[in-house]
Amino acid sequence: MTENNHLIFGLDTFGDVAYDERTQERLSYSQSIKNTIEEGKLADQLGIDVIALGEHHRAEYAISSPDTVLAALAMETENITLGTGVTVLSSDDPVRVYERFATLNALSNGRAQVMLGRGSFTESFPLFGYDLQDYEDLFEEKIALFNELLKGEPVTWQGRVTQTLENAQVYPKMEEKLETYVGVGGSPDSIIRTARYGFPVMLAVIGGNPLRFNQYIDLYKRASTKFGTPVYPVGMHSHGVIADTDAEAREIGWKYIKKMMDQLGVERGWPAMSRDRFEFEVTQGSYYIGSPETVAQRIAQVMTKMDIQRFDLVYGGGGQTQKDRLKTIQLYGEKVIPRVKELLKAGVPVD
Repeated sequence: MTENNHLIFGLDTFGDVAYDERTQERLSYSQSIKNTIEEGKLADQLGIDVIALGEHHRAEYAISSPDTVLAALAMETENITLGTGVTVLSSDDPVRVYERFATLNALSNGRAQVMLGRGSFTESFPLFGYDLQDYEDLFEEKIALFNELLKGEPVTWQGRVTQTLENAQVYPKMEEKLETYVGVGGSPDSIIRTARYGFPVMLAVIGGNPLRFNQYIDLYKRASTKFGTPVYPVGMHSHGVIADTDAEAREIGWKYIKKMMDQLGVERGWPAMSRDRFEFEVTQGSYYIGSPETVAQRIAQVMTKMDIQRFDLVYGGGGQTQKDRLKTIQLYGEKVIPRVKELLKAGVPVD
């Protein structure tokens, strides 16, 4: 485990459209996006390191253009890193992604961060005219091109599923290299690819025992050493709800996260989430749900057992109300993060 001053604690949101606390009807997309700005402002005021916005093109999510929302946040915040979780590079244009984040970097005084990925859903592929048969080739070629663009030099590129470039300059120029992560959901090939290009890896751990990802962390370190690329600290993100008591947090999580996972299960052929399964995820799996002390203890345990140096809490899953989201953010910044650092410094017991 690294020293505490090297640890990073972030907040991620997929942009779930919230439910109105009074009527239990969904808010408008406009209001949901404006709420995200308020959430980011609060995170910045609390000294949280990163906020990362997901990209989706589905009815239950409000954020389809995270860099646009991050640009608005750049004008309303001072210190927090502004990132994505993830930018779906496979169905985007690497040149345009670079240009958008270079612009965000300028607006935010160097606080931009991009996380590249293939996405947990595939709706963006037909939406933007891509064939799912090219799923692997699209990401492989586009991340290679993006890696060239990051160097800030003229790019000559022969594309098969991307454009062909001849000594092309891309603007605006950045004074420093854009901080770039790759989000990985558990594919060994994705881990090796990330190591080959020398990017930090962010593990999406959204269910099951998180310790099963230790094999991927080990693979990342071994592959990076083999390729001669930097061995960066590994991060992970997982769903969570924080409230004053364990019972209150569990009630919120059961109501909303179950709703989200059941909807996902219908699409992917998974069974509906049972209460026993939910309780397993809360106590032994990948949900960080409870009072500040309960959540801090679990985060400290997993960071120790997995040698994780960045932990992002995914908040608002399933469309939680704005009141509940702000409560989670407040308690995460004020109580959970300081307590995790205390536990790690003292040497949290590992059973």
